[in-house]
Amino acid sequence: MLKHELKALTEQEAEESRKKYGSNMLTPPEQTSFWAALWDNFRGDALIRILTVALIITLIFAFLGLGDWLEAVGIAIAVVLATTVSTYSEYSNNQLFQKLQDEYSRIVCKVFRKREGSVQVCDIQTDNIVTGDYVLLQAGDKIPADGVIVDGFIKVNQASLNGESEEASKRPADEDFVFNPEEIDFLNEHKLYRGSVVTSGEAIMLVKCVGDQSQFGRLAQELKEEDDRESPLKLKLGKVADAISKFGYIGGTLIAVAFMINCIFFNPTLLPGAETYLSAANLMQIFRDLVSSITLAIVIIVVAVPEGLPMMIALVSGLNMKKLLKDNILIRKIDGAETAGSLNILFSDKTGTITKGALQVVNYFSAEDKEYNSFNAIPEKMQKMLLVNICGNTNAVCLVNNGKLQVTGGNITERALHEFVGVQGTLDYEAAKLETGESLMFNSANKYSANEIKGPFNRAVIKGAPEKLLKNCKYYYDENMEVQPLTDAIRTRLDERMAVLANKAMRVLAFATSANPIGEYLLEDLTFVGIVGIRDELRPEAVEAIRTAKKAGIQVVMVTGDKKETAAAIARDAKLIETGDDIALTSDDLNAMSDDELKKILPRLRVVARALPTDKSRLVRVSQELNLVVGMTGDGVNDAPALKKADVGFAMGSGTEVSKEAADITILDDNFNSLVKTVLYGRTIYNNIRKFIVFQLTINVSAVLIAFIGPFIGLGTPLSVTQMLWVNIVMDTLAALALGGEPPLARYMDERPKRRDESIISKNMWSSVLTVGAYLTAASLLFLLHPFFRSLFRLDGPEIYPGMDMYFMTGFFCFYVLSAMFNGFNARTDKVNIFEHIGENRNFIYVMLLIAVVQVLMTFIGGPILRTAPLTISEWGWVVLFSLVILPIGTLRKLIFPMREKHQ
Repeated sequence: MLKHELKALTEQEAEESRKKYGSNMLTPPEQTSFWAALWDNFRGDALIRILTVALIITLIFAFLGLGDWLEAVGIAIAVVLATTVSTYSEYSNNQLFQKLQDEYSRIVCKVFRKREGSVQVCDIQTDNIVTGDYVLLQAGDKIPADGVIVDGFIKVNQASLNGESEEASKRPADEDFVFNPEEIDFLNEHKLYRGSVVTSGEAIMLVKCVGDQSQFGRLAQELKEEDDRESPLKLKLGKVADAISKFGYIGGTLIAVAFMINCIFFNPTLLPGAETYLSAANLMQIFRDLVSSITLAIVIIVVAVPEGLPMMIALVSGLNMKKLLKDNILIRKIDGAETAGSLNILFSDKTGTITKGALQVVNYFSAEDKEYNSFNAIPEKMQKMLLVNICGNTNAVCLVNNGKLQVTGGNITERALHEFVGVQGTLDYEAAKLETGESLMFNSANKYSANEIKGPFNRAVIKGAPEKLLKNCKYYYDENMEVQPLTDAIRTRLDERMAVLANKAMRVLAFATSANPIGEYLLEDLTFVGIVGIRDELRPEAVEAIRTAKKAGIQVVMVTGDKKETAAAIARDAKLIETGDDIALTSDDLNAMSDDELKKILPRLRVVARALPTDKSRLVRVSQELNLVVGMTGDGVNDAPALKKADVGFAMGSGTEVSKEAADITILDDNFNSLVKTVLYGRTIYNNIRKFIVFQLTINVSAVLIAFIGPFIGLGTPLSVTQMLWVNIVMDTLAALALGGEPPLARYMDERPKRRDESIISKNMWSSVLTVGAYLTAASLLFLLHPFFRSLFRLDGPEIYPGMDMYFMTGFFCFYVLSAMFNGFNARTDKVNIFEHIGENRNFIYVMLLIAVVQVLMTFIGGPILRTAPLTISEWGWVVLFSLVILPIGTLRKLIFPMREKHQ
């Protein structure tokens, strides 16, 4: 009998309810157009802004005939490519996640509506359900709104909301039951929440809360909060951009001043009739020199800014996104993977992430306390007895199709038992064709189920709570299925075994048989068969992945809706809890602490049990206030707000669309090990970017120093404006391709996580930039000034500077370019062996060869524009030989300044 009078709504009443309480349709996430995303990326990147300013200035000078259109085109291409590639990658990936609204609008529910004077069960789309509707719920249905159960009995899986894999029982509430939508209580046996799944039974729900007002809807709305927290990479690159721009501005100004000082004092160019440089008759020459000095300064600024860096970031991220997709890792945001490499702390969901997300029979114990870890390991006679106890006492239906077991119906415990028996066990039971009689289904009062087996067996098989069955057992079966007396010693040993299993967070189920029929005397003189330990088992790969994460300096905290004892047991097995200093808290413990108290114990925190969605968001916020880079994994609606707020959110592929919408990365195979791969790829991206910065800054530092010193030693501009632009364009673009493909190395997981405020340029990198940059500067000046080097080249070309003809200056230009190219081998690894893992990045070799070929080609076609002329084989031999010297210089630096960025 219904505890509530079923007052089905008419269509008119439903429309009035919709106007009063709102629609059940969830407000879809706001979509960003491609052009809006492109503009945001264009505005938000400091390097792009600097390049844009340089582009505008270059265009102005080119338009006035005082600059080079080639450089303007080069900068424009770099800006367009960098912003377009990164924006397109993010935009296209985001489209994969915009399915939540469509998915729910397609779901049809059975709703009681009053039509034509009678109450009818109608198929109505989820979006059209209103407050006050009565919904018929059956096994397999997704609950479409928040409400209260008014008739029937069901079990629901609320894991997507509270993270608990254990099914919750729901029963009718009295008519005076008050449903307060502000009180979130997933354990309340009368309340139902949208997003849960009915696993068994049938019931009628009265809808109390719809759409955005439901718990599901409120969690979804939290995802719309704008997150203005910059990724660690953008933060670091912003600082680098500021530093580089200052270096470029100061360097450009000093070089412009040096150029004018050279014009005035060291190398005056006087117009006819001018007695001194600073005279009225020489005004036109002064103006030309001023324009030349400003042009040179602009070029230096452009050279100093590595315009290939934004493009390199987009390129290396795009390449790694494809590699990650092959490993079942889908990157939604282009900086998501790199951010993963900087993680300091990771808050991980338990169910389906660290554990398999489904109950499994872990082991079976006979009455003699012998352990068996698989059904096939059990002795044959005992195996047959257990098979009858499992398959002969169930309300699940088992089918074997194409060699695979399909279990429908029953609860998760029974499904776990059938999975334990497996395909062969199921076939063996079916072949026996045992006749069954009267049965007794499990209920919470009896705590057991039973079924009579006819024929030769002629006994009732019983399964249920051990404390209920064991006390009624007088006998037990040995391995040969001989009946033996159940002594106190055996009973004590079984009690101890069950206590051990309970401490491991296992659910214990006992099996027994009775010679009595189902009825009053069923439980008298039972014969004990054995017990099984059932648990949501750990993923084997998750244990190793957690070990690797800890080795990488990442603190892993398991956040779960399970009770504390269960969570702690899982954490111990997963090696999250290993010492007495490791802390496990409940949600209540957490809420009793202030933020300051939580910050003090956070480094020792390993488990948060009975967690609420607000706990997860708070943990992320508090960790970020400590300047930590925070990660969050999850698969349920309850995880979505924390996934959104974290620096990087990992959603599981089998999780809800809301969680995927919130996350930066989706682990398609639900494999915790894939998450660790993401961290490795993130660190690879970070290290490859640093390699490019070392490579490029070495060129920038030496080019600026050479341009600054040249005028003071009578060399004017050893590298012409167009030559510097050529070096900048070629080295920036091609080096990005070469270094962007460097492979992921296991040793990156030994490095300590990078602090959020840590400079991307380390001391080791500075030692490389300054040491090799100083060598390249000194070697270039020595090449230009020492007579020995001049004697190696022909002296019959057009003279550029006194004693320096076109061939010699071409030789110097090629020496500089090839030295920079060979330094790429130094920059690609911090090891002495410059060829380490080079076979895993063949593009590096191809790109370096391309640079060399293009440079040779430019000596033939560059002419006056690049100030080059073809060299002989002998001259090329000397150029290559001197260029190779940079390799031992780089090796010597590594020996003097070894890498010290290991995990601490």
